[in-house]
Amino acid sequence: MLLAGTYDGVYRADGPRFDSPERVLDSGRVMRVRQFEEWNGAFATTKSGLYRSTDGGDSWTNLDVPREEVYSVLGDPAGERLYAGTHPAHLYVSEDDGETWRELSGFQDLPSRDQWHTPRHRDEAHVRSLGAHPDSPERVVAGVEVGGVHVSDDRGETWTERRSGVHDDVHHVLVRGPDHYVASCGGGLYRTRDAGESWVRLDDGLDHTYFREAFAHDGTLYAAAARSSPGTWSGERGADAALFESENDGDTLDPVAYPGSPEEVVLSWTADDGHVVAGTNDGGVVFRSSGEWVEGGRMPAGVASLCWL
Repeated sequence: MLLAGTYDGVYRADGPRFDSPERVLDSGRVMRVRQFEEWNGAFATTKSGLYRSTDGGDSWTNLDVPREEVYSVLGDPAGERLYAGTHPAHLYVSEDDGETWRELSGFQDLPSRDQWHTPRHRDEAHVRSLGAHPDSPERVVAGVEVGGVHVSDDRGETWTERRSGVHDDVHHVLVRGPDHYVASCGGGLYRTRDAGESWVRLDDGLDHTYFREAFAHDGTLYAAAARSSPGTWSGERGADAALFESENDGDTLDPVAYPGSPEEVVLSWTADDGHVVAGTNDGGVVFRSSGEWVEGGRMPAGVASLCWL
């Protein structure tokens, strides 16, 4: 079962190939739909709250995070702490399955905190991405738009900046290992293998530099980008986007054709039974089959996030 977080709520479909998706959560704009191995159900972060469904999307409960606009969520690999990142950029944790929340105030003590703002986000910022790896469940990785990458080694209580060498406009951080991350940014695609102490830019020489999210499956790294930010995604060429695959952790990025290119840019990824599935800004859902990308169906609105149940 496929859950799609869109610009107009959460929709559900039977699989990567479908005809009539069903809206199961009328929440307004959805930022992320996520599932975590040690946590029951699915979570949807939206501009109207953090929602959870434990019955395949039939019903949803608002978990009442102290700030309404929730942009990111993480159920830690130990199954003990649920994190929520918000707009403005604050971070909250629940240790009772979302019943109560407290702010992780150490996140506000980072030296660059007063620099986290941009006019296009009401002169504020938000915690756009949260991640952790099962081999290091106490380490939490946060990506801030606009504000960089930051790491906590004590489950979010205290934080260290890892923003030197990576673009500040962070949309997503893919946690591939305890020290191995790929950051998708408004100004490039970056990789670290030392928990952000140093970063390597992977998209040098490419014309497409606006990355929203990367994904890894069966040894292949997937990423997609537009030539510029969403304000330009209109007109005859649309987003003027490209999709890349890499078999060597991003050292080379090979462009591949997909339905909807170059007008539609891929914003989101998931994987089902052997298929990598992607969602686009215009509602397209495509999936990889027999070495090619094929069309699966269309959602009524842009697909910001995908989750396979």
